[in-house]
Amino acid sequence: MKKNSLGKSGIEVSCLGLGTMTFGEQNTEEEAFAQMDCALAAGVNLFDTAEMYPVPPQEKTFTRSEQMIGKWMKQRKCRDRLVLATKIVGPTVTSRAMGGYIRDGKNHLSNENINNALEGSLSRLGTDTIDLYQIHWPDRNVNNFGQRGFTALQDESVDNVEISETLETLEKLRKAGKIRAFGISNETPWGVMRYLSLAENNGWERVVSIQNPYNLLNRSFESGLAEITFRESVDLLSYSPLAFGMLSGKYLDGLKPARARLTLFSRFQRYQTKNALKATREYVRLAEENALDPAQMALAFVRTRPFMASLLLGATSVKQLESNLASAELELSTEVLDAIDEIHNRIPNPCP
Repeated sequence: MKKNSLGKSGIEVSCLGLGTMTFGEQNTEEEAFAQMDCALAAGVNLFDTAEMYPVPPQEKTFTRSEQMIGKWMKQRKCRDRLVLATKIVGPTVTSRAMGGYIRDGKNHLSNENINNALEGSLSRLGTDTIDLYQIHWPDRNVNNFGQRGFTALQDESVDNVEISETLETLEKLRKAGKIRAFGISNETPWGVMRYLSLAENNGWERVVSIQNPYNLLNRSFESGLAEITFRESVDLLSYSPLAFGMLSGKYLDGLKPARARLTLFSRFQRYQTKNALKATREYVRLAEENALDPAQMALAFVRTRPFMASLLLGATSVKQLESNLASAELELSTEVLDAIDEIHNRIPNPCP
């Protein structure tokens, strides 16, 4: 499988990565192990997780995904074959909704909290070093997870930690050898540039990656972030490349497949708006007219963007994962790419 450089870190990641937020909720340990075996055999080396996983987050499952990965790596003795990525949760509205069970709800991105979170992840994963340590979301009010409109400083906590403290802490952990590189997630153009300018002004290492949503139903990354990340070598790790499975077409015509994410969890209904369904139907039709699997077409489009390092596959079965992995070799024709853009121009970003 093709590998791409992760920023200027010297780390190379497979163009398809394995997302693990279903491990411990939609997937049992046995199923998670089977997926990891399948991905590793296919040449995937990037395994992405988070202390918060699985999703939807809840106290009884907190850290379960990391625990499963740690147990699997110990059994398979394959740590040296992986680029292991995990994340520390951020505060604000999202964490308050979790009920305050993570570090007693005082989980701002401070030196103390980052160190505590990292030690927990290292222990659960059974490793001395995290290859890519990521900030799951910012320590300030931003529009993410489907939010619209500019909230400015509304409800912003006086306890929010400045990016400078967060970045300095990550740099110290890198120098200590506990992390190899660091990245950000669910960030904005302002946030990316703030991280970069602080690194330059203080002689610190730069963030090497950004993990944001990017798919045929949400190409908002292209508007402000794409140029910054491309020019500054902050590569995208795309999550939700299939828009939570929508782009496979399996939810069209009112279908609700058993065990599927949008069937089980109402919190993700932003992916099932009128325009989302309309656009999905057109992308599926385009794929079928060109004898392509709709999901593989959607993944191939994401994989080949110039700002992309790796897209993260989330599956609930090995069969589904194998089909998605096959997209690594798919190259879309100019005609298909033009048709994708035509649909996008008519129905832009229905699922931000």
